[in-house]
Amino acid sequence: MTWQIKAALAAIIATLAFSAGWVVKGWQAGKTIAELRAEKAQGKASRAEAARGDEANTAQLESKHAQDTIYNADRLAGLYTGIADVQRRELAYAERLQRGAEGRAATYRAQAQADAAARSDLANKTAALDRKLAEGIEVVAILGSDLRRRDAEVAALCDQVNIERRLSGDDSDQACGGH
Repeated sequence: MTWQIKAALAAIIATLAFSAGWVVKGWQAGKTIAELRAEKAQGKASRAEAARGDEANTAQLESKHAQDTIYNADRLAGLYTGIADVQRRELAYAERLQRGAEGRAATYRAQAQADAAARSDLANKTAALDRKLAEGIEVVAILGSDLRRRDAEVAALCDQVNIERRLSGDDSDQACGGH
């Protein structure tokens, strides 16, 4: 074998080795690409699964939000109904009080008029009693004066009887206890 053949064989072997290296490198690159594609697909799948989980969670939160909103609105409507009922009762009570107040005011006015009439009657009776008291004091004064005058006349008569008895000489028996 000549060196040219050896060189050609070496060139062929080198080419085959290079080609084989190239093919192996291609397989490795293909494998790497396949792994990257698989990794990318896995990432997409993971993100899609996470997105589906987020969507399911969001849907669940939105459903809970809607239920809570409906419950809150129903509760508020119930409160409004209760408040309206309380307001109606309080307004009806206020109206009854107002009607009662008007009736009571009329009663108070009638009582005041009756009280005024009673006070006027009482004042008239008190004035009449005052007049009768004054008249009674006047009668007592007159009677007292008459009684004193009678006592003075009786005393004078007793004295006169005693004077008359002394004139007749009878000093033994004093009339009226010695006046």
